[in-house]
Amino acid sequence: MKKLLFMALLLLSVSAVHAQQRTKLPTADLNFISKPLGNTLLQRRSYREFDASKAISELQLSTLLWAACGISDEASGKITAPSAVNMQDIKVYVCTAKGVSLYDAKTNTLIGVSGNDIREALAAQQQNMKDAPLFLLLVSDQDNVQRKNERWGLVDSGYVSQNIYLACTAMGLHTVARAMMDEKAVRQQLGLSETVSVLLNHPVGYGK
Repeated sequence: MKKLLFMALLLLSVSAVHAQQRTKLPTADLNFISKPLGNTLLQRRSYREFDASKAISELQLSTLLWAACGISDEASGKITAPSAVNMQDIKVYVCTAKGVSLYDAKTNTLIGVSGNDIREALAAQQQNMKDAPLFLLLVSDQDNVQRKNERWGLVDSGYVSQNIYLACTAMGLHTVARAMMDEKAVRQQLGLSETVSVLLNHPVGYGK
């Protein structure tokens, strides 16, 4: 009993440490996504099988996140994806075996949220998805937006999702947009309020 309690406390401690971490990402390398748009569109597909043994580098991840909704103009704060009334409401969580981090586009930083692996909850009934080394979880957070509109959030998530698709294709990575997930478990793990809309997830990795 004491051993189980110790292990539980240890896991909580590890999760708490991860939640306090801030990881500065390298500057996105646009050479990774320089493939002509026509070729990228021709090759874009939805893939559902991933090689769990092949990791994605931090530079690849940084480039993928920038393409998804990173800052494209420092002066205006504009991002790479369109956004209704410039709400910029879509937040991207990076979910790996080591835990979950929130992408902060303004500082190009990952902010630790949880030390728990929530990929099983994201995979839901499609457990083969767990082979993906990471998931990108898209939520619409309009708590600090003056002109709130749930429909706009859904549209904005589509823009970001398509950017992820195209960037993955350009980098030779596999992905698929999914609405399936155990939303209750995801909300609980990440401490998301009911006002945050949990919309899509993208498993990302190399193909088998």
